[in-house]
Amino acid sequence: MIKIPAVWRTTAAIALLAGTIGGTWPGSAEASAASGALQFADVRDNFAAAAIRNMAALHIITGTTERTFEPDKTVTRAELMTMLDRLLLVEPVESAISSFADVPRSAWFYRWVQPAVQLGLAQGTSDDSFEPDRPVTREEAAVLIARALKQPIDTAAVPSAPLYRDQSRIQSWALPAVYRLSRLGLMDGDGGSFRPASPMTRQEAAVLLDRIWLHPGWAQRIQAAQPAPIQLGWQYGQTTAQYERQVVSSGINTLSPRAFFLNKNGTVENNMDPALVAWAHGKGKRVWAMVGNRSDQAVTHAQLSDPERRRTLVGQLAGLARQYGLDGLNIDFENMSPQDRDAFTAFAAELKQALSSIPAILSVNVSPDFGTDWTEVFDYARLGQAADYVVLMGYDEHWGGSGDPGPVSSLPWLRQGLTALLKQVPASRSILALPLYNRDWKTEAGGTTSEDISLLQQNALVAGMHAKTSWDGTLGQYYASYGSASTLHLIWLEDGRSLSMKATLGQSLGMAGFAYWYMGGESPDVWPSLANARRFAALTFP
Repeated sequence: MIKIPAVWRTTAAIALLAGTIGGTWPGSAEASAASGALQFADVRDNFAAAAIRNMAALHIITGTTERTFEPDKTVTRAELMTMLDRLLLVEPVESAISSFADVPRSAWFYRWVQPAVQLGLAQGTSDDSFEPDRPVTREEAAVLIARALKQPIDTAAVPSAPLYRDQSRIQSWALPAVYRLSRLGLMDGDGGSFRPASPMTRQEAAVLLDRIWLHPGWAQRIQAAQPAPIQLGWQYGQTTAQYERQVVSSGINTLSPRAFFLNKNGTVENNMDPALVAWAHGKGKRVWAMVGNRSDQAVTHAQLSDPERRRTLVGQLAGLARQYGLDGLNIDFENMSPQDRDAFTAFAAELKQALSSIPAILSVNVSPDFGTDWTEVFDYARLGQAADYVVLMGYDEHWGGSGDPGPVSSLPWLRQGLTALLKQVPASRSILALPLYNRDWKTEAGGTTSEDISLLQQNALVAGMHAKTSWDGTLGQYYASYGSASTLHLIWLEDGRSLSMKATLGQSLGMAGFAYWYMGGESPDVWPSLANARRFAALTFP
């Protein structure tokens, strides 16, 4: 049977959907009775009866009341996206930023349309409009289904001989999808005609979804549990208890507390909380404690450039990893001098050797290489050989002190950084770090400044200032502004949609996992959005 995500069975979910796309919601007492009977009084013994029973049993389509299905009622665009989400086990998402003006947060379908947009399953009819309540036509449904099933849409593959008597009425943007679904046996005609502009009915939708579910091997692929890649979350500005709560509410399986820092006297500052390690291991999670240098270039040079001091540092860190039973260390040295390139690489190699006897993992954080002094110290290729994992910090495209407003991590910038890294380090040993923070840029007569903000603060600003957001498909981000002509604030938003696109990019390249700076900076909708992105990216429908 289909595995229904627990979040779907909440009281809120039932309240939002009751009487809209299916009256009773699975999990309610009324639905239990209906599911037991699997029978609606108004379902005729026709071509759709078996499909309706199956889809109702799987809670993909529900009745409009306990005993009625209304098979001839048309299906709206929002309803079809909800059905597709359920079929693909996509979790509903309460995004902070609405994708379209006519998809308000108060609407029952908001939490279903939003993830569909984030995954690229649904698109608007214009930049601001989705038309959620408009009946979906058969040719539209073909396009949406083909997109959800990741089917190749090739105009050249459409034969010159028409498939249907009314093929000339199928619009050019829909014809390849109609042909593809016809070849798969998912959609067929009606007496030799396709009726492309006819609204799809609820019984037709049930048949279509049932055919997808019964297609050989597809249900198993949809239900198959995907192996969890590395999901590392850094602690920052949180108590142990706060950090643990954030981890529980997310998909994090690898904790990285800010535990150790280089000291000027050659020792290691120790902030490790042993209770956190015990808690994490009790939850089946790993701990890769972070080792930082507080961006102190002089102290870092003194520790790494002298072979004896470097060996002492390696011994101290390996001893701490053994003492606390750590699963690994995460090296986060920033603002290093280019002259320490060889010394830093040697440090990583020596530390990896020392940790291998425990055993413990070594991961090393690097910045994207755009030919600046900031990244000259990172020898990607040799670090990739020395460490178990190289973590690309995919953020600070426009950093706080630059005075140059722009995104923290645009999609083209990130793609370029990943391309440079993966030329020298295998994707299987690379981790992509994503931002759970942003910057509020302020431009005025005296110049441009910025303030670091969490995603919660970002969302509160946009809502509180009634800032209009617009989607930039090239950057893969929403853009918003507020204020006056004399003091203008600019924000390139990070949210479930932008982060999902970054995660999908990383997964398409075969990255070993993802990291997040920083835990507590995210809004709650980020985690289901990222989980959907990982899961959908792994789905295939050959």
